[in-house]
Amino acid sequence: MRATENEAPASAPGGVKLGGPMAWYGLFLVTMTVAMSLLDRQILAILAPRIKADLNIGDAEMGVLYGAVFGLFYSVFSLPLGRLADGWVRTRLLSLSIFGWSIMTGLAGFANSFGMLALSRLGVGIGEASSQPAGMSLLSDYFPKKQRGMVTSAMAVAVALGLGGAIGLGALIADWWENAFADGGAPLGLKGWQAAFVIAASPGFLLSFLLLKLPEPLRGAGDGVFSKPDPAPFRASLDTLVGILPGFAWVEFARRKAPVKIWIVNIIAAVVIASLAVFLAHWTDSLRPDNPIALRIGALELTGNALQWTISGAGAYIVICWMQSLALRDRPAFSIIVKQPAIAMIIAVAALQSVINYGVMSWSAVYAIQNFEGAQTTIAVQFSILITVLGITGPLIAGLASDWMNQRFKGGRIYLALFALGVSPFLAFAVFKAPTLGGFFSWFVVYSLVLTMWIPPIYASMLDLVLPRMRGMIMSYYILMMTITGMGLGPYAVGMISDVNEGNLGDAILNVYWVAPAIITLLVALVWRLPKDEAMLAERAREAGEPV
Repeated sequence: MRATENEAPASAPGGVKLGGPMAWYGLFLVTMTVAMSLLDRQILAILAPRIKADLNIGDAEMGVLYGAVFGLFYSVFSLPLGRLADGWVRTRLLSLSIFGWSIMTGLAGFANSFGMLALSRLGVGIGEASSQPAGMSLLSDYFPKKQRGMVTSAMAVAVALGLGGAIGLGALIADWWENAFADGGAPLGLKGWQAAFVIAASPGFLLSFLLLKLPEPLRGAGDGVFSKPDPAPFRASLDTLVGILPGFAWVEFARRKAPVKIWIVNIIAAVVIASLAVFLAHWTDSLRPDNPIALRIGALELTGNALQWTISGAGAYIVICWMQSLALRDRPAFSIIVKQPAIAMIIAVAALQSVINYGVMSWSAVYAIQNFEGAQTTIAVQFSILITVLGITGPLIAGLASDWMNQRFKGGRIYLALFALGVSPFLAFAVFKAPTLGGFFSWFVVYSLVLTMWIPPIYASMLDLVLPRMRGMIMSYYILMMTITGMGLGPYAVGMISDVNEGNLGDAILNVYWVAPAIITLLVALVWRLPKDEAMLAERAREAGEPV
């Protein structure tokens, strides 16, 4: 059922008025939730030198921990949890999720091996998987569509708060703990980096309680497009999980009588991906003289490189399984999310840019500490303040500007993303070639302010291209592709290049910018394509069988 903008209700059950006080309170809680997810995720980066020394692991292995181990479970579980967000109570889902990942973050404080730390990271990944799908879906129904750029800027603000908090708090807590118990006697025998994990986990429990009490808005209220309540959201979520897991996906294909073409494509994809993973594992092992065993499973021993490419390969195969399963289960969603050209371009831009973002941000603080004189904690705190302030300022400007530009000409939001991602590569070279710490921070201010402007227009444009019942799914798809490519490859690539080049982190960071030309090309094409696909959304949905 569709209503015009004038007919859309001003409020929904529970007293949630569009853009009213409860909506702003909900925006605050969701922003804090996503910020906590980034803090718990990113704190590993600033603690990396301490962890490496304690557990005797290399940069590449740290990249695997930070990226692929966390990223695989985060991205895979975002699909079923995103589907659950499209049918169940989103406030409850967020509450349960942050409670779970806070427990797993705290578990890292008791890790004494690579394997135990990896277990904690995959648990955090599963818990955090619903934060953005459920959070963005919730906010889209708290505020009217015309404010979507402003609302999505909150997600970028959350990223800045999480990144800044992780770097600043992580370093401060670890440093304070080590000084306080320099002569021994630390509670539970925890070291500084372990205490940082335990303390970082604690605010999540309060947020969990507050989210549980937050009222749920009417789904579709922000657009005036309403769907019938989902009668079995947990069954649909389980079906989604079964449909993407290797092996189980074939059971799903058989149950739904999938055509032969789907079976052939799936099997060929599995063989090609597995072969490529084996090749890349051997090739990257050959680049370093020493490749320590990162994980032992019985007689099977995996180096950090082998673990990286095994996880990346599994993620790529899961993408194939999910797309094929979606085509069998939900033809309208498949037609809109997977087959729509503008969404494909947005996803490709986000995935490639996330290679740069995760590669740069996971190692920038470590680079500054290693290359310039100054106390480790002082540099980390300065860095965290910059990231937080600039990460809030840039998206807030971009959110308002993208709304303004979109109301005045077609594809207006994408022009802003094109500016941000077109200029930032040149600024990055100035940052990581700066000869002094002052020069590094000065250029980093301009670089971060420009770079952070890309997120609000991309988020808002993506949400405009799907129906309200598909917002959790599109955010999950976005997370899946962004995580597998960006988080899975960015930190690892920088770490590997650094290991090969005798620890030259600056050049290693800049090397990830080789994907920038492809990003610019896609954005230029998107400026032309997006208005056409947005205008055809309802028609595309009806042709696929959606009663719009």
